[in-house]
Amino acid sequence: MTPGVKGRRLAVSVAILIAILFACVLLLGRGAGQWLVREDPLSRADVVVVLSGGMPYRAEEAAKIFAMGYAPQVWISRPEKPAALGRLGVHFVGEEEYDREVLMHLGVPEAAIHILPDPILNTEQEVEEIASEIQRNGKSTAIIVTSPPHTRRVRTLWNKLVGDHSHVVVRAAFEDPFDARHWWLSTQDTLAVVREMLGLMNAWTGLHVRPHAN
Repeated sequence: MTPGVKGRRLAVSVAILIAILFACVLLLGRGAGQWLVREDPLSRADVVVVLSGGMPYRAEEAAKIFAMGYAPQVWISRPEKPAALGRLGVHFVGEEEYDREVLMHLGVPEAAIHILPDPILNTEQEVEEIASEIQRNGKSTAIIVTSPPHTRRVRTLWNKLVGDHSHVVVRAAFEDPFDARHWWLSTQDTLAVVREMLGLMNAWTGLHVRPHAN
């Protein structure tokens, strides 16, 4: 397949995703923010997992869940470091280190914290890494903590990529300032809703849009 044909197909795929996105926004309207927040009831698990992003809210929520006794370990996802900084010789401290500091500050023992070994670029890779690490460590259940509008996409990706092989509970970090009822009044919340809708469209249509490698 020639680069020109690939480019046209990608452009068509993106156009279809955008069209579906706008259709969904029209159908859901102001309720889009609330629809994106999809939580499971808390239950005991082997580990609590902090997804990358949303600092410090996701780590704070994971610390609360740990303190309530729902899981004996907290795992932290590790995003890939920007390659450009490495080429420039700039020292980069990943957000996983800050998440660890937040957890320890809130009372989670260092021995109970585990940073996942493989760096990730997007939520799809995060889900696959968590599933692999669960299997590698002989675990079967996990509580995944993320931002409120991200919960539905996390559940969708887990069902699509992992299925019933491991049981997960998806929970929202409600200290996060996302306003589900009035998301259109904030640039940040609007971008979050658009990003999540596009991510869901990509998941529903086969995950054809791939992350850009560093």
